[in-house]
Amino acid sequence: MKFRPVIAVLLALSAQPAIVQAENIDSGAYLAARVAGASDDYREAAHWFTRALIASPQDVWLMEGAIAAQLGAGNMAAALAVAQQLQSTGATSPTANLVLIADQAKRGDYAALQETAQSENSGARLLDGLVNAWAELGAGKMSEALAEFDTLAKTDGMQAFGLFHKSLALASVGDYETAESILSGEAAGTINVMRRGVLAHIQILSQLERNEDAIALLDKALGNDSDPELKALRAKLVAGETVPYDIVRNVTDGLGEVFFTLALALNGEASDAFTLQYARVAAYLRPDHSEAILLAGAMLENQKQFTLATEAYAAVPQTGGSFLAAEIGRARALKGSDKLDAALEVLNTQIRAYPEQLPLRLALADMLSGAKRWEEASAAYDAAVDLIPQPPVAGYWAVYYSRAITLERQKLWDRAEADFRMALSLQPEQPLVLNYLGYSFLERGENYDEALEMIERAVIQRPGSGYIIDSLAWGYFLAGRYEDAVIPMERASVLEPVDATVTDHLGDVYWAVGRKLEANFQWRRALSFNPEEELATRLRRKLEIGLDAVLAEEGAKPLATDDN
Repeated sequence: MKFRPVIAVLLALSAQPAIVQAENIDSGAYLAARVAGASDDYREAAHWFTRALIASPQDVWLMEGAIAAQLGAGNMAAALAVAQQLQSTGATSPTANLVLIADQAKRGDYAALQETAQSENSGARLLDGLVNAWAELGAGKMSEALAEFDTLAKTDGMQAFGLFHKSLALASVGDYETAESILSGEAAGTINVMRRGVLAHIQILSQLERNEDAIALLDKALGNDSDPELKALRAKLVAGETVPYDIVRNVTDGLGEVFFTLALALNGEASDAFTLQYARVAAYLRPDHSEAILLAGAMLENQKQFTLATEAYAAVPQTGGSFLAAEIGRARALKGSDKLDAALEVLNTQIRAYPEQLPLRLALADMLSGAKRWEEASAAYDAAVDLIPQPPVAGYWAVYYSRAITLERQKLWDRAEADFRMALSLQPEQPLVLNYLGYSFLERGENYDEALEMIERAVIQRPGSGYIIDSLAWGYFLAGRYEDAVIPMERASVLEPVDATVTDHLGDVYWAVGRKLEANFQWRRALSFNPEEELATRLRRKLEIGLDAVLAEEGAKPLATDDN
């Protein structure tokens, strides 16, 4: 679906002004709530907003903040209580409106739901239209529901949303033929749908006894997905079984799908906090909506709310196809909470249960590599590589590249170089590989011409990467081309202003061209960036005796001069 044209209003709603209305206010609680809210600490914010509301129970801004905090924390009941309190004041609030809609949909109160949607309190035509259409269906007014979907489908920027939800509504009442004509593009032209829409189409085809077409669609749209659920789905279709339609089983499911669809539209466009609200409502309306829960977990991870993210991922049903993705997310969130051992145990537990799952192997290897446990990481990558279909396709370059790094860090250079070159054979212009291999050659004093050519190709691919430009400048420096190194090294320093290694390199280049005061200044700056101890020791030594003397102490090749 093309989301960008239809979410401008939703984005505007995500940035409501903060106005404190009450004269009598608990200043301490108010300030604590603002600080917690600004840092997306939903549980702390909910606590302090609640405290502040005790002193100022009619303050609309405090109520709005409390609703957002409780919703972010996943406490729908608490959010609803405040939303109802806010509603009683006669004030309007888009956040409160989301919670009220969720409650009305959950209870099946379609009359109230229509009233809420038609009141336009949310200010979002797309949301109101979809909610109203599903509420019409819930009230038994199929013709009115279809008319509302059709109105959206004829509205500029909303066509795909209207058509997609119309197809889901038709399928939910058993009209699979009309639903399929929409999803296939036969009825109103092609509409692009996400993975969940493809699954709905596959299920509908199976209901129409068109398993061969369902298999063809699965293979075309999702064929590279290693999800066990998809493998099981394909096996059922091949065996001739009729797959049940369960993407949207009823009106409540449909309303949950509305919020999930809009959460996907908002993801990457609005703030993570605002996207989270829609994902939370979707998961509330359908607790087994694994994709909505995964999205909520991802938003919480992005906001560094790792405890809440861990809890969200743990809510994904074990029987669903998203369970392994949720476990990988839970492991990441545990690591984010500085619980590395617990994170590794989550992954190892699932690997023991599903030893052939490449995503699990890669998640374990990446986590070990991030922890700089190089030997364990390379062994984990070995197990992952064993699962890669041969010959490997281009997308697997990253696996060989990642394993190469772990081998290089263990000084197993021959094996590392082989993996770097394997990665390049799969993606010849991949800038990360070109830069890492080229820079490694420079550091080893090998293959200078090839190394510089690789780095130059990498710069073409990533002209804004300070690290790659640093590699190019460092190549010039190591070749004694000091004047050539100055401009690119200064550019690298601008792009990576607080990187200790880049700043150290800039100091070396300045020293080599005779700008020694500037060199000392850059070395001091590099020290202020908390470099690793080995680099910090070398920086301090250069500040004491200069680069020439340090090179002599190290038995390294001296700087080139006009005489040598």
